[in-house]
Amino acid sequence: MQELLARLKALDPNASLALRIIACFDELVRGGVNIHGLLGAAASLSGCVAGYAGHESARTLRVSPGGEVLKDGGVEKRVGALEADGMTVWLERDGPARVNDRMILERLALALAIRSGHTAEDPLRRLGDLLDANVDVEQRRAAAAKLGLAPRQKHRVATLPLFATWNQHRELLEDVVHTRFGPLHVCVLRADVKQIDASPCGIGVATGVDDLHRSFATALVSLRLCAIPEVPVVVADDYGGLVDLLAQCTIDRPLLDVEELESVMQHPWAAQTLDALLRSASIRDASRIAGVHHSTMQARLETIRGLLSFDPMDGIGRTRVGLAFLAWRVRHSTALDLPPPTGR
Repeated sequence: MQELLARLKALDPNASLALRIIACFDELVRGGVNIHGLLGAAASLSGCVAGYAGHESARTLRVSPGGEVLKDGGVEKRVGALEADGMTVWLERDGPARVNDRMILERLALALAIRSGHTAEDPLRRLGDLLDANVDVEQRRAAAAKLGLAPRQKHRVATLPLFATWNQHRELLEDVVHTRFGPLHVCVLRADVKQIDASPCGIGVATGVDDLHRSFATALVSLRLCAIPEVPVVVADDYGGLVDLLAQCTIDRPLLDVEELESVMQHPWAAQTLDALLRSASIRDASRIAGVHHSTMQARLETIRGLLSFDPMDGIGRTRVGLAFLAWRVRHSTALDLPPPTGR
């Protein structure tokens, strides 16, 4: 997680540090990191010494940004010391507190409380329950009410990687939510909102409160259909029921035709050609969309026909190859791959 945070900072200095702080401590808690490690993360994020004192055990621990345990004593410059769950945590900073110091201390205190076995409710972390189909519907409705979501109105979910680039970050109902792909930035939008000024971003279908987990699932698929820079944002509405179907598949158990399509996709022109064929009514139109000669498109189509057990341009075969191509894009998505640092 420390390596991830360093690379995120190099990628986009305007990205939300608060979200990275939440994601960092969530991953540390899930990994069972000890007190030393939690304090080290707080020190690294803040750039100054982080300290902890237990009220009952009288144990005190101070850790530097480099991870070294420091001896007690000396003049402690405690910035915004926070007392909670039988402990005190603080930062030792020269000068005034910085904008995210309070967030770091709150997440540190919550992580330490969870590690010590205390029941520590985090009032900000309700989106995870709201979007989880395995959570009881009444509990999801209660979470929605606490988040201010009207039960009779429809909303849609948007998902973004933590390293997403924002051109403008307006106020949103958002959080970091854990998924099978790791922690993701998740937002809940009004049903009429189909655009976020950030990329990559997947926007799910509009649903009622009880079915927001379905919007979340389609948002995940939409995000994995993104391809920077050509396709920065994908809205599930553009694919309709196809995205809903893809949301029920997995990488390990894809649609049957995907495995067969893998041989076609070995050709460097395959993705561009299939995309053009699916967006056109004829081979000539596909040639124009792909920017190649008609005879070139015809030759490519014959190659595809020779590698598949069905005709991709004949009736149901066109539907099969279209769905398989979308599933292939999801399977080989790079939207969640952390880009290399830019050196800024």
